[in-house]
Amino acid sequence: MKSFSPRTKISSFLKHLSVEKRLAKNTVLSYQRDLKSLEKFITEQKNRTLETSTGADVKDFVASDFKKGLSARTIQRKTSAIRAFFDFLEEIEEIKVNPAKNIRSPKNKSNLPRTIDPDQITKILKGSSNTVFEVRDKAMLELFYSCGLRLSELVGLNLTDVSLAESSLVVLGKGNKERILPIGKKAKEALLKWLKRRGQVRKNQNTSVKALFLSNRGTRISRRNVQKRLTVWGKKLGVAEKIYPHKIRHSFATHLLESSQDLRAVQELLGHENIGTTQIYTHLDFQHLAKIYDKAHPRARRNRGT
Repeated sequence: MKSFSPRTKISSFLKHLSVEKRLAKNTVLSYQRDLKSLEKFITEQKNRTLETSTGADVKDFVASDFKKGLSARTIQRKTSAIRAFFDFLEEIEEIKVNPAKNIRSPKNKSNLPRTIDPDQITKILKGSSNTVFEVRDKAMLELFYSCGLRLSELVGLNLTDVSLAESSLVVLGKGNKERILPIGKKAKEALLKWLKRRGQVRKNQNTSVKALFLSNRGTRISRRNVQKRLTVWGKKLGVAEKIYPHKIRHSFATHLLESSQDLRAVQELLGHENIGTTQIYTHLDFQHLAKIYDKAHPRARRNRGT
């Protein structure tokens, strides 16, 4: 076997994820954080290196996360990163024994994504926009709901990705996969209004201005800035529940499925590689139908009173 250098191998693994697996930048960064926390635990708590770590060491690391109160989903992500890392080392023959071979992820509660009621969505999107940044925020909101975009997808949009003539949008999704989405009438109107005002934003001399949505510094708007602006917008309109991008995406999918009953189309629009990911919205749709049944069916109404 070749000499083992933990830092070098972590870097090689991350490069493998980025270049060969074509995972999203944020996913690679998450894996990097997870592996660094494992390395710190093995070094400080076990007085060993990743090279000499055992299955018991890795299990203790996972157990320590439970004690910290981390969610099952976070621990699942960490164990997934650890397994993938040691599988990579085993594949390139850097280790003989895989310490993560028998590590199991905790089961996660099948929490359904939270959505925003259609009436609330209407209230949010009816908000007036006067200043240049209110016009921008309105356009972002309309685009989120019209196209079911992920936060990273919206932030990454460039001017050349929008075709107002064809009412379409080119989106770069997970795994650098492109998809073309239709833009609804209201979103198109909001985008047109923003594009007319976009030139009023003072440009940063050292920054490319190809981004569709700009910050007040004239740079590409950041993910954090978008999240903050949505919160501000919700408070301005007196909306009780917190507005965030993924909740709008879930609402888009749920409302579309309730109306169309076309799961395959919703899968394409969301950019899900596996239709199983999209099927969670069938459960949401069932909940919607169950509520209607409880309210409308005579036998259901009678049973509640017994």
